[in-house]
Amino acid sequence: MFEFKKTSHLQKRRIVFRIWVAGIFALLCFGGLLGRLWFLQVDRYEGLAARANQNRIAVVPIPPRRGEIVDRRGVVLARNYRDYTLDVVPAHVADMKKMLDELGQLVYISPLDRRRFKQRMGQTGRYAHVLLRNNLNDTEAAWFSAHAYEFPGVSLRARWVREYPQGASAAHVLGFVGRISESDLAKLDDEGRAGNYRGTDVIGKKGIEKTWEDALHGHTGLEEVEVTAGGRPVRVLRRVDPVPGSNLVLSLDIGLQKEAEKLFEGKRGALVAIDPKTGDVLAFVSSPSFDPNLFIDGIDVENWRRLNDSPDHPLVDRALYGTYPIGSTYKPFVALAALELGKRSATQIIPDPGYFEFAGQKYRNAAGAVFGPTDMHRALVVSSDTYFFSLGPVIGVDALHDFTKQFGFGQLTGIDLDGERRGVLPSTEWKRHAFKKPSQQHWFTGESVSVAVGQGYNAFTILQLAQATSVLANNGVYMKPHLVSLVENPQTGKSTPIVTKPSYTIPLKPENLKVVKDALVDVIRYGTARRAFIGAKYQAAGKTGTAQLYSLKGAKYHAGSVNERLRDHALFMAYAPAEDPRIAVALIVENGGWGASVAAPIARQVFDYWLSPDRHENENYVTVPASLKDDLPHAPSGAAGASSEESPDAVVPPEDRPDEDEGPADSALPDMRHGPDAPLTLTDSRDARRR
Repeated sequence: MFEFKKTSHLQKRRIVFRIWVAGIFALLCFGGLLGRLWFLQVDRYEGLAARANQNRIAVVPIPPRRGEIVDRRGVVLARNYRDYTLDVVPAHVADMKKMLDELGQLVYISPLDRRRFKQRMGQTGRYAHVLLRNNLNDTEAAWFSAHAYEFPGVSLRARWVREYPQGASAAHVLGFVGRISESDLAKLDDEGRAGNYRGTDVIGKKGIEKTWEDALHGHTGLEEVEVTAGGRPVRVLRRVDPVPGSNLVLSLDIGLQKEAEKLFEGKRGALVAIDPKTGDVLAFVSSPSFDPNLFIDGIDVENWRRLNDSPDHPLVDRALYGTYPIGSTYKPFVALAALELGKRSATQIIPDPGYFEFAGQKYRNAAGAVFGPTDMHRALVVSSDTYFFSLGPVIGVDALHDFTKQFGFGQLTGIDLDGERRGVLPSTEWKRHAFKKPSQQHWFTGESVSVAVGQGYNAFTILQLAQATSVLANNGVYMKPHLVSLVENPQTGKSTPIVTKPSYTIPLKPENLKVVKDALVDVIRYGTARRAFIGAKYQAAGKTGTAQLYSLKGAKYHAGSVNERLRDHALFMAYAPAEDPRIAVALIVENGGWGASVAAPIARQVFDYWLSPDRHENENYVTVPASLKDDLPHAPSGAAGASSEESPDAVVPPEDRPDEDEGPADSALPDMRHGPDAPLTLTDSRDARRR
């Protein structure tokens, strides 16, 4: 009995002890929970609340509407339209082939769409949005929306799409947009601009689209959207509207541009037309051209091969990138240099027996012409090579370099296009750096003979020749050439002009200018270009040129016996009306032959179009705010002027070939130093065939 009571007492104590232990343990656990609750709800409230909001709020970027581009009369050159696309995030699709097959029963997906989609997947990450199909119509978009839940990882998106309604016209000016590549993203990251491109698919790749990318793109907006745990949107909490890109008004006249392009049909070459008083580029032709619409969503392999493998190189901007010997079109600047430097007077007579002999070497006139006693005026009118051969050693290459540099030869003009080439304006210093062997670094006086007639080492762009012609027509006033005249703010409507004052003025003596200009007028009246301008209702001034591509070494030139791509280039530079220039033109027809018979007639038709009395006067000028009209520069009658704040050596954006995601690398682009296909042998014994 006693033992039983003792055992019962012990068990009771054990039970009480266990209850106390369990109670203390429960209190400790509960205390821990309370402590954790305090920690989460009080101490960490702000940080965790922000994270919770982030988990339930999706930030959706809203890409801006890209600015439009119009010509000087308001004709649309680049615009946007709304488009529906199907995008795929590969990481969210379990079976890609099955998904494509099932989706293809709902929305048409062509074999080309599939090939492009697979190509794009290989170029982007698994979690990136990859374009599958674009240009869905309203019916297709509505049909997919109703079945979107069946296709996880596939989304319908509305976007702005670039379009170039003029097709191939002015393609080298406008350039094109293309998909943002990895290299583009890396560059944007380096510049701290990647955030502004979230949600944006394309970026400017060439031309105005690239040079003015910052203005055209605008600023990305955003929406903060509350979403469920499954990612379905519930409501929009906050919205920041995107800022559309600025609209650009070009100085280009698309009517003149198309007229000039029509004149180059079937030809390779380039033409640049400039308003001397303002620097407005009125026409900018590179022939042949291409359709920029092909590049918007990435060019397909077939079209890329057609363009890239063409022997005519339509992707190369000949006016900006190609460098050529310019032949006799250089002579007016050489004559002006001789007058300004006091090396020869305009009335000094030089015998022209049909050749110029120097150091035992004969340099002959084109076609063996003999002009007899010749002064400067007559030498320009008839294009006497002998007269200008003799000027080369007299002026000297360095003095000629320093003088013609002021007109823009061998310099970057600073035009608002990417990929401009400097070319070659030879000098003794240039030759020391251009050649590695010491024996080749010395400048021989005989080399100045060829340089004085626009041959030899001379290699200039057609843009440089047009700009030099414009500066000459404007009495030495250098207006920076530009394609964008006005930048229009789409929100305020305010327009900002780009170039409003001269860069600088070359101090030229009026009497020397008159000698050269009078001779250029007589080139049109009685000289080498007279036939091209018969019956013109205005007086033009200009100079023909023919540039040979290889040394004849004493042999006679017969175009019919020479490969077509080795024939002479035909050139022409001119401005009109001579008394009050409104347009200056320079052009080249590659392998065209004589400048007088091939190039000058093209300039005549360009002048006829632009100076036609049937055209309304206001069509020739960009509309600028009234407050700025009085500030636009005019060519002075004299030559005096102040030095400039701007230099023709202004830096322009670097060359940028099409990216790899648009097709194969453009390794076949030619060295355009003297045209796409023309080899050049430099020798002092060449016959000078350049009138």
